[in-house]
Amino acid sequence: MTDRARAISAFITPFSLFEWNRMPFGLKNAPQICQRLLDNALYGFTRIPRPGSECSTDLIESGEPACPGQPSVLGRRSYIDDILVTAGSWDETCERVEALLESCDQWNLSISVEKSYWGMRKVDYLGHQVSEEGLEAKPKDLSSLRDLPFPSSLRAMQVFLGSLNYYSRFLEDYAVYASTLYELREVDFAELKARTDLREICNGMEDEHADCNTSGGIASKIDPGVKEERWMHAFRAFWTLREKIGTSTRIDCQW
Repeated sequence: MTDRARAISAFITPFSLFEWNRMPFGLKNAPQICQRLLDNALYGFTRIPRPGSECSTDLIESGEPACPGQPSVLGRRSYIDDILVTAGSWDETCERVEALLESCDQWNLSISVEKSYWGMRKVDYLGHQVSEEGLEAKPKDLSSLRDLPFPSSLRAMQVFLGSLNYYSRFLEDYAVYASTLYELREVDFAELKARTDLREICNGMEDEHADCNTSGGIASKIDPGVKEERWMHAFRAFWTLREKIGTSTRIDCQW
C-alpha cells in the first residue's frame, strides 16, 4: 500500500487508528489491482522493488517495460489468484513452475502451498475440470439440474436457462432447444397453471423425452388432433436439455 492509499483506507476503532500495510480484499478496486499485479508479474512488466531498494515504487524509470513484447512465463493470463500451469511433459512442467516461482519471487508474491496442487492430471479451474482430454463440466455443479421438473413460472424457467448458459458450449444444439423455451412468456405459464390437461401432457411426455432427435432438431411425434403443439415442443425441448446435461460434458482443447 502506498502512503496515500494507507491514509484513504485507514479506519478508527475504540483502540486506535489502523492503517493497512498490504492491500486487503474488500476494497472496491482490490480485484482489478490484484489482476493487474499478476498480469504484470507473469508478463515481466514493471517490478515492485524490494524494501530498502533505491528504485521508486509502482513506476518504470525509463517509461517503458524492461522487455517490450515479452510473453507470459506461462503462455497465458491468470484469473486473479487462480493460476493454471500446463505443459506437455514433466520436464516442461518443472521449467514453467520454476519460471512462475522466480517471477513471484521478483514481485514479492506469496503462494499458498496448502491451496496449491502440483503434478495433477486433472484439476478444478473456474468451474470446470481441466485435463489433457480437454474441458469438462463439473458433474456436481450440474447434478441438481438433472432432477428439475418442468418450471411452473417464467422466473423459474429463466433460472434454469441462466444456469445452463455458462455450460451451453458443452450441450450440443443448445440454441435449437433453448430457443423454444425462450419464446414462453408469463401469460403462457399462467395458462399452464390454470389448465390441468397441459400438466398431464407434461407429465406424460417426461417419460418420452428419449424420443427427441438428439442429432439436431426436435422429434415431431405430435398427435395431429392435439392443438398444443407449441407446448409439446417446449416440453420435449426441456427434457432433451435436461438429458444432455448428463451426457455432453466435455470439450476437446489444445493446451
